[in-house]
Amino acid sequence: MAPQPRTGSAGPDLPGALTVTSHVHDGVLVLHLAGALDHNSGQALRRALDTADPQLCRIVCDLAELTFMDSTGINLFITIHQRVSPAGGWLRLAAAGETVLRPLEIVGLDQIIDLYPTLGDALTA
Repeated sequence: MAPQPRTGSAGPDLPGALTVTSHVHDGVLVLHLAGALDHNSGQALRRALDTADPQLCRIVCDLAELTFMDSTGINLFITIHQRVSPAGGWLRLAAAGETVLRPLEIVGLDQIIDLYPTLGDALTA
């Protein structure tokens, strides 16, 4: 039997697929990403942004539980940054582990988007 295609949200049959949960903290949209962010799962992050209040232009992505990220994630973060910046908003990335932080630094995204060691730091900066 062929493996099932990965979707944008994890289920019992798709361990490690990306899940995105969100809440609003003091007017900041906080997105918690868990699992792998890649070409097959990036749609989960796109859906979370599409369903969020469009007035929220301050966003923090909590990457503490993100286990893998390819160029899809980098491109999505750039897209989010470009979407919120003209409105005076910002995107902050928080708590990235080494496997996610290293690619962000290699491509220079840390020079464009602020990275914080913890979610709390990103929310209070």
